[in-house]
Amino acid sequence: MARTASGTEVLEQAQRALREARTVEELRQAQAVVLPLLLGASIEQTASVLGVSKGWACQLRRRFIAAGHLVQRASRVEPPHALLRRAEEAALLAPFIEPARNGQIVMVTEVRAALDARVGRRTAASTVYNLLHRHGWRKGVPDKRHPQSDQAAQAEWKKNSATRLPKSAATGRKAVRSG
Repeated sequence: MARTASGTEVLEQAQRALREARTVEELRQAQAVVLPLLLGASIEQTASVLGVSKGWACQLRRRFIAAGHLVQRASRVEPPHALLRRAEEAALLAPFIEPARNGQIVMVTEVRAALDARVGRRTAASTVYNLLHRHGWRKGVPDKRHPQSDQAAQAEWKKNSATRLPKSAATGRKAVRSG
């Protein structure tokens, strides 16, 4: 037999929270308390109605009951492993903004060198691309040639190479079947 739902002491606050909820998260938290107490719904049924997992429905209930009111989840603005804060990243990119506005190409290698100097260690190229993406930058101009290529040698090869490869000669004979 299933356990009876706890939290009758906060039922009134949960019903008030249902009426005053401003976000979906607040509504779900209040419903996680009210549904089992008023309707006798199991935790599986409550989770199904809320559209969350059974464990998450339990967690929503426990948070509300422990506090006696809606509990906001702490939102992280910065990831714990970030090299720089968003404002510091913007300051790092500031010297590159004006040349980009004037039509100059901003090289990722230059941004990477500035980032490496700022954090005091070598960073991966993907870190720089992610940083640029976070701040709304995109790769606008692809490289047209390899930096170590020899333009004169390529032009000479184009002049002296055969324009068309010779085709194989057709035999002109038809296949004969026996039979």
